[in-house]
Amino acid sequence: MITRNIKLLKNPINQSYSQCLKNNYDVLVIGGGIIGFATARELLIRNKHLKVALVEKENGPSVHQSGHNSGVIHAGIYYKPGTMRAKMCIEGLYKTYEYCLQNNIPHKKCGKLIVATEKSQIKSLNDLFERGIENGTPDIRIINGSDIKTIEPYCKGLRAIHSPHTGIVDWALVTKHYAVDFEKLGGQIIYNFKVISFKESKKSKTIEITSANNQQILSDYVVTCGGLQSDQLSLMSGCKADPYILPIRGEYLLLDKEKSHFVKGNIYPVPDPSLPFLGVHFTLRMDGSVFLGPNAVLALKQEGYRWNDISISNTLRLLRLDGVQKLIAKHMKFGINETIKSLFPSKQLKEIQNYIPDIKQDDIKKGPTGVRAQPLWANGTMAEDLVLDIASDDPTDLVKHRIMHCRSAPSPSATSSLPIGKVIVDEMLAKYPNLNVLSS
Repeated sequence: MITRNIKLLKNPINQSYSQCLKNNYDVLVIGGGIIGFATARELLIRNKHLKVALVEKENGPSVHQSGHNSGVIHAGIYYKPGTMRAKMCIEGLYKTYEYCLQNNIPHKKCGKLIVATEKSQIKSLNDLFERGIENGTPDIRIINGSDIKTIEPYCKGLRAIHSPHTGIVDWALVTKHYAVDFEKLGGQIIYNFKVISFKESKKSKTIEITSANNQQILSDYVVTCGGLQSDQLSLMSGCKADPYILPIRGEYLLLDKEKSHFVKGNIYPVPDPSLPFLGVHFTLRMDGSVFLGPNAVLALKQEGYRWNDISISNTLRLLRLDGVQKLIAKHMKFGINETIKSLFPSKQLKEIQNYIPDIKQDDIKKGPTGVRAQPLWANGTMAEDLVLDIASDDPTDLVKHRIMHCRSAPSPSATSSLPIGKVIVDEMLAKYPNLNVLSS
């Protein structure tokens, strides 16, 4: 497909911050990932008269999670029926394909197999199939081992779930399209603006947002979609400490290009409910490459993509938290195994060969890395659904009342980005009815 023309987003160096100070924005969105832009875009779709700006600490959109994910359009099989997470994934599946078609964004319905390689996994696979049916995952079916090779000729297994509507897309490109939509609707984007504080303006009943380089923006309301920084942004306006954000680094292996024909779509394992993460899987990419993995290790910095990306203070802060200590104690063996696989990538080969025996050591090499913002409650359990938070219901306390934080947007947040943006705006319009009536 031919992509829609993406204009370069305005470079913040050429923007005048004094111009920002001349205007009190109705809403400021913080965070230039896919959730931030989906929310900003939705605000102006719902009320075109709002003055909305979006700030991002990096020099462009989708620098972190939105630009470092697997690129999968998920079909909603895994998630607990009835949860917002399950509902938004199914809605997001349809909306993503619709949006990609409308905007000529390259994508592919490559399908996915969830493969049981051992008899002990059959019951879990069947249970997962029932969950997918209950969630409304379209056209999934159970296939036996002999039929697996009709879909994935090099894959072996006893039984599998086939999800034909699972797909792939470049989520960073989708985010850029959301950003273009937002600008066309009248929104303003400001990069290189790292928020360090919120306070009530002395000159007016607005919130003053200050950046690390001492620039200020005024806004009546704020919504943060900070991803890896979401807990720290929440603390700035007086919210409680949890859910904390654990930076979980996922390191992919890359299949040799000459062997990429071994994988036609996505191949996933049957999830082990006792473990916090999914395990090794095979992901086809839009450029034809194949990712293997990822593993899951605690990053030593909120945006730590390598072992030598270290923040001692941040790591010590996390390790002191009761919830983190409980999680580590519960999954100590898993954590050690994942760390070993990180240090010695060849240790993943056996898991890979459980599915595709023809892949050899020389066929794999280190690939890209991403860092997931994993929200964690103080009791050591992971936040599994969307969490929105404000510090106070007292409307006289502007900073605590008028700032809404998206503290948890767990996987598959990219697939669910349009529904998540809609829910966040629903909540904002309900909490702050003034935003419904503001007009130019």
